[in-house]
Amino acid sequence: MRTRRRLLDAAEEVFSESGFHDASITRIVERAGVAQGTFYVHFRSKQEIFEQLVGDLNSRLREAMSKGAAAGSGDRLDAERRGFAAFFEFAAEHPALYRVIREAEFVAPLAMHRHYEKIVEGYVRGLEAAMAADDVAPCDPTVLAWALIAVGQLVGMRWIVWDHRDAIPSGIFDECMVVVARMLGRASDGAARTSSG
Repeated sequence: MRTRRRLLDAAEEVFSESGFHDASITRIVERAGVAQGTFYVHFRSKQEIFEQLVGDLNSRLREAMSKGAAAGSGDRLDAERRGFAAFFEFAAEHPALYRVIREAEFVAPLAMHRHYEKIVEGYVRGLEAAMAADDVAPCDPTVLAWALIAVGQLVGMRWIVWDHRDAIPSGIFDECMVVVARMLGRASDGAARTSSG
């Protein structure tokens, strides 16, 4: 398992730097510090390791966001605040997430679909529970989940990836939470304006 992890970590770096088409198995194994034959013990092709990387990033992202959202005992807006903070932290630590998922649309569309569907699935359950508790204004939870994901992705792309930052600026995070509060049907009277840390 340790070698597979090294290969996935190396693939994350190589695909992030070069993109799918310019990446090579040779560069991945060199970066991982393993022999070329070792690659084929774990993966059949560059396509397979790319698809596995999409799933791996998804799993680690969902775990980070789930831990973040569950870390407190507040309401749904508080859970969103912590979940968004965890997402932005993960995006800063793994900027490859953006390039890999964007490329997956063209080179591994089923893996990309699974990536978003898994995120939405858990998100919808949480939003449904919050709606049942009158903590979120009633609406279609699937549409709301996709809209919230879009906010996080584009804000992270603009203020982390494009600016090469290692964290979301606190003022941007606060404004993002005002938007999220409005999307949840919550008053945005400044209560959402608390720094991400």
